[in-house]
Amino acid sequence: MPDETAPSTTTAPAESGSPSSVLKSLGCGCAALVALFALVLVVPLAGAAWNSMGSTDFPRVAPKEMGNRAFQRSQEAYDIVGFTRTVVPGVEDIGVSTENTFSSSSCYDGGPLGLEDETIDGAYAMRHSWALDHVPASQAKSGLRRLHQYLKDHDWEITSYREGAKGRDWDLFVQRDDGDERMSFTWYRDREYFTGGATVPCAYDPAWKSGDSELPGGDQGPPAFGPRNGT
Repeated sequence: MPDETAPSTTTAPAESGSPSSVLKSLGCGCAALVALFALVLVVPLAGAAWNSMGSTDFPRVAPKEMGNRAFQRSQEAYDIVGFTRTVVPGVEDIGVSTENTFSSSSCYDGGPLGLEDETIDGAYAMRHSWALDHVPASQAKSGLRRLHQYLKDHDWEITSYREGAKGRDWDLFVQRDDGDERMSFTWYRDREYFTGGATVPCAYDPAWKSGDSELPGGDQGPPAFGPRNGT
């Protein structure tokens, strides 16, 4: 970049006070600043618009099928940890009893520039949640370590992994496909309580009709949860 010209000590002509004259006196430093400002302004907006356009490109899949995908993710993790108990559908006391449930959540479009989220009609994301009580430390620790390594080796991104020290809880959070698919696991040391869950990507319910008020997938229930045959 050429050196900027030092301001002259002579009296400037009357027009030197005009905006164009000021810009010229500042030289390429001003031009670089303007270019930087334009880059900072335009690039985030372009990315936000791209995310908004791509965020609604969901497949048309029935909630039952998407729920089954989430269930299979949980089943795989359950087997790797090494649990052998069978958990009936439902939950009696959240955070205390065993759990085996489906839930459905809304999907959002990110708004026209990624600045405002709005729910997408007919779209949903299924999650399978499960939990076991009376899980001793020896089983939880070895199981989570084994699961952490397994998921890492099978193309899951480890977003958080904590081996609880000094009486703290253990947890593991993973994702893939830019976070569209996620799993989470926590062992609560004080209660010997183990929780797991798997969320699969958004989809459109083929049976949804304009005017429907219920969120797709909310009426789904999982089968009994436990070790697969032969494991």
